[in-house]
Amino acid sequence: MTIHPLFWLVPIASVVALTAAYVFFRLMLKADEGTPRMREIAQHVRVGAMAYLKQQYKVVLIVFIVLAIVFAFMAYVLEVQNKWVPFAFLTGGFFSGLAGFFGMKTATYASGRTANAARKSLDGGLKIAFRSGAVMGLTVVGLGLLDIAVWFLVLNYFYADESNALIVITTTMLTFGMGASTQALFARVGGGIYTKAADVGADIVGKVEQDIPEDDPRNPATIADNVGDNVGDVAGMGADLYESYCGSILSTAALGATAFATAGDMQMRAVIAPMAIAAVGIFLSLIGIFLVRTKEGATMRNLLGSLALGTNVSAALIAVSTFGILYALGLDNWLGLSFSVISGLVAGVIIGQATEYYTSHSYKPTKAISEAGLTGSATVIIKGIGTGMISTCIPVITICVAIILSYLCANGFELDMQPAAISKGLYGIGIAAVGMLSTLGITLATDAYGPIADNAGGNAEMSELGEEVRHRTDALDALGNTTAATGKGFAIGSAALTALALLASYIEEVKIAKPELANLSIPEFMDHYQVNLMNPRVLAGAFIGAMAAFLFCGLTMEAVGRAAQDMVAEVRDQFKRIAGILEGKATPDYRRCVEISTRAAQREMIVPSVLAIIIPIATGLILGVAGVLGLLLGGLCAGFTLAVFMANAGGAWDNAKKNVEEGNFGGKGSFAHKATIVGDTVGDPFKDTSGPSLNILIKLMSMVSVVMAGLIATYSLLG
Repeated sequence: MTIHPLFWLVPIASVVALTAAYVFFRLMLKADEGTPRMREIAQHVRVGAMAYLKQQYKVVLIVFIVLAIVFAFMAYVLEVQNKWVPFAFLTGGFFSGLAGFFGMKTATYASGRTANAARKSLDGGLKIAFRSGAVMGLTVVGLGLLDIAVWFLVLNYFYADESNALIVITTTMLTFGMGASTQALFARVGGGIYTKAADVGADIVGKVEQDIPEDDPRNPATIADNVGDNVGDVAGMGADLYESYCGSILSTAALGATAFATAGDMQMRAVIAPMAIAAVGIFLSLIGIFLVRTKEGATMRNLLGSLALGTNVSAALIAVSTFGILYALGLDNWLGLSFSVISGLVAGVIIGQATEYYTSHSYKPTKAISEAGLTGSATVIIKGIGTGMISTCIPVITICVAIILSYLCANGFELDMQPAAISKGLYGIGIAAVGMLSTLGITLATDAYGPIADNAGGNAEMSELGEEVRHRTDALDALGNTTAATGKGFAIGSAALTALALLASYIEEVKIAKPELANLSIPEFMDHYQVNLMNPRVLAGAFIGAMAAFLFCGLTMEAVGRAAQDMVAEVRDQFKRIAGILEGKATPDYRRCVEISTRAAQREMIVPSVLAIIIPIATGLILGVAGVLGLLLGGLCAGFTLAVFMANAGGAWDNAKKNVEEGNFGGKGSFAHKATIVGDTVGDPFKDTSGPSLNILIKLMSMVSVVMAGLIATYSLLG
């Protein structure tokens, strides 16, 4: 089977991305890390972050070995799975973990240098933080495309002469998406529990009870808090978006193989198309990265505009380039498919702008939460929950419109529901997800920038660099809160489109496991398994899927609560036990707080993460294929809406506190300030643990279902 020449752009782009990431990393290391005190603080954070990651990877390694053995048993003994699955699964997890590791390593070296650059100018601090964030973005897309390119070449070598070769190849490659999803969930949940336990403990005892500033060196939990920013918001986020990126490309490639199965060499072109779009997106992301800069004295809107310039230019360029890519591939209806990509891009921009509106303190919703602080913490929490709920409206409607538009465009602008048209319409939805993530190199840079800026602020505070420097790092930090919330909205938006595409991939995997169903169209397949709203198995599955999202959030929220209680008790004890801490005459036991967060994260992350794997398997074995399809749909609808609500509510609470700290409604130390600190503390696990983990839950349940399709189709209790 001849590979289309445009495919070779994929490995080339991956090498360019990884090379650029290395160059940015080396340039960052050349910058001065500052005073001896700044270097000491940065070293504490680095050591703590690496120690945590080492412990986490030990736990995850055990889980991966067990799952790989299970997959090997299914493939080689039960023969209900492709024999490459165990190996693809392991490589997906390895590269996902590697992306998180490189991103966190960069962040721990960059934060001190960002603080030192902020001593001279706001633009200097922004450039170091943003380009260090770009290391994460470029590493994720580079490793993602490298993994995809290598597996495509290997599997093509072995299956080139078989019938339906591309369907087998692409569905097999989806299983390394499960490896990435599994690693990402452990990284997000474990990192989120770690960082929020430390953050909540530091805020409750330090800022509320003892009335000392954020990141004050007298607070025993402050180093653990800074470590947590890296393990949760950098390593966890990198692993998260790695699997989003790969999942969207792979699910779309699998849909292309199905939709164009009878179209000769058009099938290969449809499979290559999402890879080629992602490859071109890397080059255009690099252009956007170099456009980000600002001026001294910039306001929040100026800073947001600086980042928006880079991301919007990249998005506009990929929109134009898509027409050329799909035309060069000679795809049927290349014009309509190009508009499908644009619908995904536009949806991503709208979700990002809506998130910015509801979470930035430049706008009315967050300012109103700050004002609610004048009447106490209860009104802050009520207002934040209401704002988060209202904020789901625009993203949900946007995704609905994007789904319909991308389907229409892929079918020549007609709402055709014939079997062949359904397959092409689903391909259009998948390629819209690719469009949304095509410039991930820069959009992830804006997200990874946030924790680097946050740590830079902590370093500046603990090093006592002065009010002017702290003002600059506060501005960079507040910008990071908004970009982080925007990135989370972007990730969950892409998850919704990708999960929808994975539903079709699940159907194809069942058909491979059941050769007698191979020639059925999607409507015929649905009729065969009675997948309709009157089937109690579908309804039961949908309820279980919706419940899974709430159960998962409840477990992770309670995990943060338990870990935070341990942290609060330890910080209070140190203030009582170690004489002279509050006067700055004694050094707190930072190491003890780091140990508490590490142990809590390792202990608490296992149950929610394993449940995400068990639920779709158990549902499938009991309720069968129809139950699994209901489960995935219910989980998608409930999980998407809940994730947007939690991420936006948490981001709004955080920036409401920042708004007060800038001197509004009484400023630091005021009644409103303490009320908004409580709101921020409640919002911490919303936005950094439970909320961002939901998009992985949605896709992991889909990936598990795809990988286990053969087992479920063969051995389910109710058919």
